[in-house]
Amino acid sequence: MNKYKKLASNTLIFAIGNFGSKILVIFLTTLYTNFISPEDMGTKENLDTMALFLQPIFTLALQEYLIRFGLDNSYDKKQVFSTSACLTFAGMIAVILIVPGLRFISFLDFITGYSLMLAIYTCTSALRMLCAQFVRSRDMVKLYAVDGIIATFTLLIFSFIFIAGFKMGVKGALLSVICSDLLSAVFLYYAASLSSFFGIRHFSIKLAGKMMKFALPLIPTIVMWTITSLSDRIFLTYMHSDKVELGKSATGIYGVANKIPNLISMVSTIFFQAWNMSAINENKSADRNKFYERVYSAYESMLFIAAAGLIMISKPVTDFIVSDKNYGGYSIAYIYTPVLIMAAVFTALNQFLGGIYSATKHTQNSFWTSLVACVANLILNYVMIPVIGIHGAAIATLMSYYLCFWARIIDARYYVPFKFEALRSFVNTGLLIVMSIIVIKAPPVWGLWLVVIFAAVTVYNFKPMMATVKKVLNR
Repeated sequence: MNKYKKLASNTLIFAIGNFGSKILVIFLTTLYTNFISPEDMGTKENLDTMALFLQPIFTLALQEYLIRFGLDNSYDKKQVFSTSACLTFAGMIAVILIVPGLRFISFLDFITGYSLMLAIYTCTSALRMLCAQFVRSRDMVKLYAVDGIIATFTLLIFSFIFIAGFKMGVKGALLSVICSDLLSAVFLYYAASLSSFFGIRHFSIKLAGKMMKFALPLIPTIVMWTITSLSDRIFLTYMHSDKVELGKSATGIYGVANKIPNLISMVSTIFFQAWNMSAINENKSADRNKFYERVYSAYESMLFIAAAGLIMISKPVTDFIVSDKNYGGYSIAYIYTPVLIMAAVFTALNQFLGGIYSATKHTQNSFWTSLVACVANLILNYVMIPVIGIHGAAIATLMSYYLCFWARIIDARYYVPFKFEALRSFVNTGLLIVMSIIVIKAPPVWGLWLVVIFAAVTVYNFKPMMATVKKVLNR
């Protein structure tokens, strides 16, 4: 199978396995907003993001080094899995010992009452990632997809039991994910016969050293991306302002506003799972640069079309998935969504470009470019949130990711010099900004204007996207 068809095939398989779970998260918003107040939703959002912050630190960027070394046939698979498992188990012990103490840090007091569940949440998530990433590195993408489908149903079932049934609120939401991740890990362990790859005798100190050398620059990178996400919520929760309303309620509304942008993240995550495998496998191929150019061009076009479509329908979709029957504050969430959709586009493009650093083993560059986003986000949050509230958090997120994008599109192409059309990027970004302003300001016949601009974005990006599609079909 040629590289284009393999990428397309893997993307389709990952889509089948992930699409249901990602869509489910969107529709679970109705359940959450029915049974969880905006204040408690803010706590839930902070805990979810905190788990994302803790995992790469205590698993030493498991998701990065396991797929990189697992796909490399020069390394023994038993050594790769056993070494990764030992490092992960050590990290899980550290999580259980350290996380309960974090609640004594003043700006992390939202952990109080949830510290044990947060530790277990982080551990079960790491356990599932260990099994899932190794299955993917063995090219067992169909099993990986089946697991995604099973995880979708178990999360749905547990959410209804703990949130709607037992009325457990935030604890119910956490417990649902814990149970779903644990069942997923058990399923993969037995379905993929991972026991045959695990044994203390297969642990390799030499390989662990190589993994750490590869992963250490990525740990602060992943952490900084999480800080960028967590800082929005921390600033919204704890800052004070005489001009706008802040606090846990604002954090909860901000979290709900992020649900539709998560659809962009869904597409990018599905694609990146397949792309990361192709990027590593094709790193030394003769036509690597052309391959990157075609794939990037199509991917960028697809993201801008998808973003324009989501901005166009953001209000009706929000009205459909968000229940304001019990908590009326959720009704305004849609006005913050367009800017966050744009931020999700540049997050996806940054992820693509970050794959270059992993494939070429220049992970330190991933750190420096992520630092740009992190510092910019902290400064912009501090300046803008007290003045314009939730809009300030959304704009700060977009601007920081946009700065990182330009840092990476310039730097990453030193290692893989593929062609990039800057004018196309500027035009697409400008059109999305106009659409965002229209949603926020709601001028006369604003729905018609959104349809017109969406059509313009689609026409403008259709040709580069179809060029790659034809390349796949012709082969």
